[in-house]
Amino acid sequence: MSAAVPLTPEAGPPWLRPLLDNVDELRGIYRRHVPPEILATISDANTHAAATGTRRDAAVLVLFSGPQHAAADGLPDEARLLVTVRASTLRHHAGQAAFPGGASDPGDAGPVGTALREAWEETGIETSRLQPLVTLERMFIPPSNFHVVPVLAYSPDPGPVTVVDEAETALVTHVPVRAFVNPENRLTVYRAERGRRYAGPAFLLNQMLVWGFTGQVISAMLDVAGWAQRWNSDNVVELDEAMAMVPTTGGGL
Repeated sequence: MSAAVPLTPEAGPPWLRPLLDNVDELRGIYRRHVPPEILATISDANTHAAATGTRRDAAVLVLFSGPQHAAADGLPDEARLLVTVRASTLRHHAGQAAFPGGASDPGDAGPVGTALREAWEETGIETSRLQPLVTLERMFIPPSNFHVVPVLAYSPDPGPVTVVDEAETALVTHVPVRAFVNPENRLTVYRAERGRRYAGPAFLLNQMLVWGFTGQVISAMLDVAGWAQRWNSDNVVELDEAMAMVPTTGGGL
């Protein structure tokens, strides 16, 4: 295995400091957004996957980009977050917005190496432009059985990205962070499964619906960084209905 890729949190710009300095709070806030019964279900699935040997180590790249200097309110208008939309034909999480990432390979340099490799494979991004800052605590994601380490990274100029494999990825884009902050883009989505109702924070943008694990992490990051604005938490929409609200043609974010 290659040597672990070093983390340099001091390389983050000042506007990311509220998030980096309080990153240990993120998991607690993440868990507060998830109902206790769902946490219990995830915990049981994690235990079962570990016992049966089906749990897989994985990592995702949470890449912020933008200028070193912040706007007056602490967040530059140019701040972006790299997001993909998974192909609709995939077995797990089809059509879902996600951070680039996936399962670890034996030759990866730890979770950071996995996140960088997967990001390059999915988006063609030049990883030498990226600076890994910190890693978050592992989180389990059923039904893929991924035990995921989110890797926060930064680049003032990450360069171009594209869909490398259409069988895996439908869209790759740098989303303005302010699109997630905008209260008009926020909602709660739910889905019913096996007699239970699963609900969580989501973001309805012009090209995607961000929900599930990715929506939970982004929502928690907004809270930790102090970027979140008051929004209508009573705006609750069934998942299929929310997906149908995503425009089928282009448009800005």
